[in-house]
Amino acid sequence: QVQLVESGGGLVQAGGSLRLSCAASGRTFSSYVMGWFRQAPGKEREFVAAITRRGFITYYADSVKGRFTISRDNAENTVYVQMNSLKPEDTAVYYCAARLGSTWSEAGYEYDYWGQGTQVTVSS
Repeated sequence: QVQLVESGGGLVQAGGSLRLSCAASGRTFSSYVMGWFRQAPGKEREFVAAITRRGFITYYADSVKGRFTISRDNAENTVYVQMNSLKPEDTAVYYCAARLGSTWSEAGYEYDYWGQGTQVTVSS
């Protein structure tokens, strides 16, 4: 069992930056591929980024590539996403998720555990 708690959301102007954190419970954090997803009002949840268990490989949605950076600290059981050059269309609830195993995925249903989400609002 893994519990995930996101933090770092808030209101920011377009062009600004935020860093989201996701703290995980348990001693097996390094066994999980970690992902970030987001869901805007009236839209389906979408993949944002993922990082492999040791953090060597990262994956990004085209919409955030070059602006967002996912990272993890296995000693601290935490995964981050640094979000730069934010746009109003980045406004959403952001969720972190954990997937047991070594294979990354951009399909939310393949993740085993989810956090409660943190709101990010980007004003124009």
